[in-house]
Amino acid sequence: MTHTIMAREIAEQPEAIARTLESLLPLRTELKTLAESRRVVLFVARGSSDNAAIYGRYLLEVHAGVPGGLAAPSVATHYHSDLDLSEALVVSVSQSGETAEIVETQAWAAAHGARTIAVTNDGGSALAGAADLALVTQAGAELAVPATKSYTTQLAAMAVLADALAAKPGTLDADLDRVPGEVQRLIERREGVDEAAERLASTPETLVSGRGITFGTALEAALKLEETCLRPVRGLSYADLRHGPIAVVDAEHVALLVSAADGPMVSGMTELAHDLRRRGAAATIGIGGDAGFAGAVDVCVPGPALRELVAPLALVVPAQLTVEALARRLGLDPDAPRGLSKVTQTDPAGS
Repeated sequence: MTHTIMAREIAEQPEAIARTLESLLPLRTELKTLAESRRVVLFVARGSSDNAAIYGRYLLEVHAGVPGGLAAPSVATHYHSDLDLSEALVVSVSQSGETAEIVETQAWAAAHGARTIAVTNDGGSALAGAADLALVTQAGAELAVPATKSYTTQLAAMAVLADALAAKPGTLDADLDRVPGEVQRLIERREGVDEAAERLASTPETLVSGRGITFGTALEAALKLEETCLRPVRGLSYADLRHGPIAVVDAEHVALLVSAADGPMVSGMTELAHDLRRRGAAATIGIGGDAGFAGAVDVCVPGPALRELVAPLALVVPAQLTVEALARRLGLDPDAPRGLSKVTQTDPAGS
């Protein structure tokens, strides 16, 4: 197999996640103190970081019982709205910590009364320096343009944040301890990865779906297919898909479905797989899930043996492996997708 930088950085994730958890778990008391008297957590992010924030939002609400939401940076950077954020904890997520829009939005939030947390892979970045507290991930240098280890370490930071704000911090510790080993196992086995890449290569039409705590994983898989393999992809929640877009599914579509091994969403994702088959989808590919889910899809790419609450930290890895294999199969360079760079600015300079 051709060794790409992306493949190498995927393989570095067990150690990167373990380092990040070791570094950030001791900050839970400080996080809890910072969040005192704050009633809502708002996330500010773009791209892969936005998908990590979606996981953070779900985990805060499901595990910690804290309302969360995704902020719109343009409210700060273009509309310059005057909002009262005195009851908000704002979490700004940026791998580089230098995306101007995210840095500016964090400063705006602080000026409007918010307490701020930065999640970044660079402790010396502008974002980290200006935040009340920085959760610095330990991914190390990431050279391939598609985010892999910087993304999964962001997920680790989200898990630490949500656990810190829970009524009983520490209840995720046993699950988090198992994450690096599960990631390593998935990387070594690569079960179903090459067959999944082959099916995805059979048609340019791809639909990706998930729901709940794994929804961010589904969106990240869709983003990786778009940016790395130059495929037009629709990433939708199971619920939104059911509200109309499922009508477009036909023999030209491959469906990639993402599910944890347990939790309340597995049955719905399994029924979705059966439905897509009945509608004549070219193929259904399942990442994760339980035995029933595996039996409902044409190609099963096993996921981690982890509870739904922490499954996203490892569940995205089979998707990363599949995307890297597909890019090579299509004759593309997964390390440097066309027209992309590591630090993306939403607007051209001066606008």
